[in-house]
Amino acid sequence: MKHLKLFTLISFCLIVLQSAGSTKIELSPYFKAGIFQGTIADAQQQVETALTSAGFQVIGKYQPEGNMGLSVVVFTSEEIKSTCLNVKDRGALAAALKVGFVAKGKQVEVSYINPEYLFNAYFMDEYVKYVEALAGISKKVKETLNLYSTPATAFGGKVELDDVREYQYMMGMEEFTDPVELNEFASFEEGLATITKNLAAQKGGTVKVYELVFESEKVAVFGIGLTDKKNGEAFFLPVIGEAHVAAMPYEIILQGTEATMLHGRYRIALHWPDLTMGTFTKIISTPGYIEDTMEALCK
Repeated sequence: MKHLKLFTLISFCLIVLQSAGSTKIELSPYFKAGIFQGTIADAQQQVETALTSAGFQVIGKYQPEGNMGLSVVVFTSEEIKSTCLNVKDRGALAAALKVGFVAKGKQVEVSYINPEYLFNAYFMDEYVKYVEALAGISKKVKETLNLYSTPATAFGGKVELDDVREYQYMMGMEEFTDPVELNEFASFEEGLATITKNLAAQKGGTVKVYELVFESEKVAVFGIGLTDKKNGEAFFLPVIGEAHVAAMPYEIILQGTEATMLHGRYRIALHWPDLTMGTFTKIISTPGYIEDTMEALCK
């Protein structure tokens, strides 16, 4: 407990110092946990066991692109969910954290989304209100996934803290505060039923990876695999980088009667911040494809 309090105090002090211009903090979107010797199935089982033993809940898993050399495990906890629900404007999107697996011959590279990066991006300035809880969550995730002989290393680009909270790939592109409105329903229950039905039918080349439903708050988050071979993950992930597989799956959030998603030019860029404009241009159709697919799931 003393170590956790010290960790929290240090994190808070760094944030205060950075806000005052005294130091510069940079965050990366991912940590490489290490290399597992064996199969993806065995690596995934090891991670799932570690997560559940630490009190986390595994809520979904799948193979992006339908590629057996890629895998994602999605997890959360009661503390993560309750903390994220405090942030009323789509904070629940941060309640699902992800571990990625990439097969490299007889080895598997294991990585995970950096909770601190995700929380700062989606909570923005509200992060400081919950810094103690969020710092504790980040520390616990890192300790739980410390399964390998080498220490976790950050990767995927570096973004200054202030820029994470106001992330924009370039001037004129969308931010977190520019969600795509997918549909307005007569009630939360109607929206939940519609999206659930369409996902069960795998409408538009989709598959449900996970769902988080908070009925009393009238909030639901759906993690959705994009299985269309021409336009989905099989098209865009090899272009922008499968090492960032812990970015997937994409999400719809239903809040009250309104279903929205983060714009592709924000959501993709946030999780691949080191993309060059030349590479981004190669998937220029992807944000529109994702919007059309998610919109169809809400009708």
